[in-house]
Amino acid sequence: MTSTCPVCGGILPEFAGSCPACGFKVQGATQSFQPITLPDEEIAAPAEEKLPQASLRIVRGPQTGISFELNKPAMTVGRNPDCDIFLNDMTVSRQHANIALVNGTWTIHDDNSFNGVWVKNSSITDYALEAGDIVQIGAFCLQFCVE
Repeated sequence: MTSTCPVCGGILPEFAGSCPACGFKVQGATQSFQPITLPDEEIAAPAEEKLPQASLRIVRGPQTGISFELNKPAMTVGRNPDCDIFLNDMTVSRQHANIALVNGTWTIHDDNSFNGVWVKNSSITDYALEAGDIVQIGAFCLQFCVE
């Protein structure tokens, strides 16, 4: 099969490294292929992992009544507007804590915040949350709710 130079249209000798007419360097030819057919069961989309329905609801402090749905496997909490759970108060560190789903259990972790994270009136570093737990982050008291 003869091929032509994509620049000048000249005929390229077989296995040529460059065009003899214009000097264009040939990088290699595109190989042809035949499409394949896959049975439907081989291309089925993987089942989407469902997160347990849970939220944090502000029960005391600024913005009382607001709820934050835990809709990602890992979420950040802090005063930084980029945090998943934005708590706008100077008693909250910019990156205060994170909440993650660990082995089917929501766990809160203090990210070395200035005022700490408190659960059941105890300062924690890591804590596996249970329905009804009250989490204090700065001036906010949040109740962990499971639907």
